[in-house]
Amino acid sequence: MYRGAVPSSNRIPVVAGVDIGTTNLKVVALDADGTVVSRAIQPTPREAGTLLIDAAALVASIEDMVAAVCGDQHALTAVATAGVGEDGVLLGPDLVPATPALAWFDPIRHELFAQLAPDLDADAGIDVVTDPTRALAGWLWARRHPGFVADGMWVALADAPAVLWAHRPFLSDTLASRTGAWRSRDRSWSATRVEASLGSTRLLPPVVRTGEVIGPVVSPSLRASGVLAPDAIVVAGGHDHPVGAWGVDRMVPGVVLDSMGTAEVIVTQTGRARTVLGAEVDAAPGIRSEGTTVLRVEELARNVQWASRDREVAHHLREVLSGHERVLPVLDSGYFVPGRRGGGVPAFAPEAPADPRVRASAVLGALAIAGRDAVAAVRAASGSVGELRFAGGWLRSPGWIDVKAEIDGMRATPILEPEVTAVGAALLAAAARGWSADPARALSGFTSMLH
Repeated sequence: MYRGAVPSSNRIPVVAGVDIGTTNLKVVALDADGTVVSRAIQPTPREAGTLLIDAAALVASIEDMVAAVCGDQHALTAVATAGVGEDGVLLGPDLVPATPALAWFDPIRHELFAQLAPDLDADAGIDVVTDPTRALAGWLWARRHPGFVADGMWVALADAPAVLWAHRPFLSDTLASRTGAWRSRDRSWSATRVEASLGSTRLLPPVVRTGEVIGPVVSPSLRASGVLAPDAIVVAGGHDHPVGAWGVDRMVPGVVLDSMGTAEVIVTQTGRARTVLGAEVDAAPGIRSEGTTVLRVEELARNVQWASRDREVAHHLREVLSGHERVLPVLDSGYFVPGRRGGGVPAFAPEAPADPRVRASAVLGALAIAGRDAVAAVRAASGSVGELRFAGGWLRSPGWIDVKAEIDGMRATPILEPEVTAVGAALLAAAARGWSADPARALSGFTSMLH
């Protein structure tokens, strides 16, 4: 820890962006020009033997990372957090976490959703497709948790650090859209859906726009770290993929971003007002605009993990993804049926050959086709004809990019920065600070060697 090593007045000002991911936490610091001056990454902490997250432990980990990226040279002037959309935590009246956060992919959500579904009205104005991953299921779980407090406040896990740092409960609007009960068209809650799951809209904080200044940093622990500028502010971040896509859109206006990590998410910003978007296409408010964010989510890693239960199939998947083996001409064979979002179980078609190399090729082909169809659906819903860009950890798999190119008939340009969401959050913080940070510099993948 860098506690008070150098007074903040003698440090170089930076902003920080935090990405609370399913697998890892990422923090980047940007200077006023937009150069990434330092970065940190560590696994997302979960309670031993479960998929739950202790929000207090999570925030403590992030505070250590923020202190580390500032080090002895930099003073934090603004910070924004972004992350997974559906996880959340119930806070008590003193803003101390009363429950853990239930992971969006926890299998218990399917049972909870089955119990909840009969009480959910069909609301065409809801921003997202209603399925077990939504916060609705997590709300019901929190309501039944022994730590539930009737005078508490539910906040999204991605917002929780900012809530605690500013000591002001809020919910970013791009995260409100992931709950399954928010209508961005008129910025209102579906009271019937909230009452069926969480119990009351009184347990939900005010919804703010992504990019809005929440207030000064009043966190005693961050103050004690010695890295805060006297006027440091907290800025509302939001849902990870829209925040990352907003940052890329500042560099390439109108871009359609294909972000490939635990899931494959196709996302774009459009100037259009919220409209009916069609099956499996989600909406969220535009970021720092009056338009709309349009996105679609496809399961990616979970399907590969399922197919990898067969060790021989797993071997060929690794060989193809690493570029050491070429796929067989069965990419569009239909031999593999992916498990779709919401927990659908993957399967090989009855006519699929037993040959593990065929099966590995069929898996990757089916997933690439799902991604191609998602791009087409997002383009149709948004009216976008913008450039397609790739981002995410799967860029490190050359064989996957080859499969995508064969299915798509083109090679999309990659974003070199590995932590697009964290950089997008930092750019939000910079904009709120009034800085004109260069998005192209921020997303170049370069980190200053001066730190």
